[in-house]
Amino acid sequence: MPAAGPTRREQRAAASATLASGVQTLTVETDEAGMRIDRFLTARFPQLPFTRVQSIVRKGELRVDGKRAKPNDRLEPGMSVRVPPLRLDQPTERPRNAAREADDADFLRSLILYEDADMMVLNKPFGLAVQGGSGTVRHVDGLLDALTGPDGQKPRLVHRLDKDTAGCLIIAKTRVAASTLAKSFRSRAARKIYWALTAGVPRVRQGRISTYLAKDEPTDADARMRVAKHGDEGASHALTYYATVDQAAQKVSWLSFKPVTGRTHQLRAHAAHIGHPIVGDPKYFSIENWELPGGIQNRLHLLARRIVIPHPRTGRPVDVSAPLPPHMAQSWNLLGFDAGRYDPVVDAPED
Repeated sequence: MPAAGPTRREQRAAASATLASGVQTLTVETDEAGMRIDRFLTARFPQLPFTRVQSIVRKGELRVDGKRAKPNDRLEPGMSVRVPPLRLDQPTERPRNAAREADDADFLRSLILYEDADMMVLNKPFGLAVQGGSGTVRHVDGLLDALTGPDGQKPRLVHRLDKDTAGCLIIAKTRVAASTLAKSFRSRAARKIYWALTAGVPRVRQGRISTYLAKDEPTDADARMRVAKHGDEGASHALTYYATVDQAAQKVSWLSFKPVTGRTHQLRAHAAHIGHPIVGDPKYFSIENWELPGGIQNRLHLLARRIVIPHPRTGRPVDVSAPLPPHMAQSWNLLGFDAGRYDPVVDAPED
């Protein structure tokens, strides 16, 4: 009887360990259906820094079925992905150790708002990046290494929040769950509610913001978004519903946002677009001579308050809410806002 060949997991481990110096052609597997091309490369080569992955895709070095790939291209089983030589510099950071792994695992477990065998929802703190980038050493994606299971499966991100946005962040515990949850986001089956403190009070208390958004610098992953016209290069439609929950002395408002689409910086750009930028936003707050009310910290006041998403295995809704982060809780107390109030945007229309 012939000896069994290496399993796909063993093949991937070998590939990620050696990062072959030559051109490789990979075939998309069934459990990788729907993955973005950059996520596919990260999953196949976990030792490759995400910034390097972004660079490879941005420069057009990847080919899918012979065509140049874009970062947000989705893959289907059977597709052929041509990967350029992947040379990895020797790591300069300290090797991980058991004590650090335990500390990271304990930290992540302290953030869990919901968990089952397929997924968990973390209460991401203000200031913690979701993924690595230039100068970013500590981030959720890296910390998740500490929760790798006995079967070698590392929990996976299925969406992201800006570094300074706090609140509900969904993590998949298996590849199948990651694929299913990602599809829920793409099909807009996930319902999201954000809370923000904004400058001024909207004249229309509840409304709809519909624009096209494009990056000021297309090659910069964290570039400022601008309102663009339909048909402009890189422009994507962005739709948000908002409602005014409360206000203080006509100076600031507690707004509840319900994004229908999920564009980069969508809520921050939309809040600024209607003339009520989010307090503490270093990119989009541009009101001249506006003074921060006393006692309120100059930090981004944006919370991913609530998320409702079909469970990846059962289909039943998972409904999770996150508490106000400390700086927002302080502001709510100073302004006399009651965080237990009904959220009027929950019943806003979807289209």
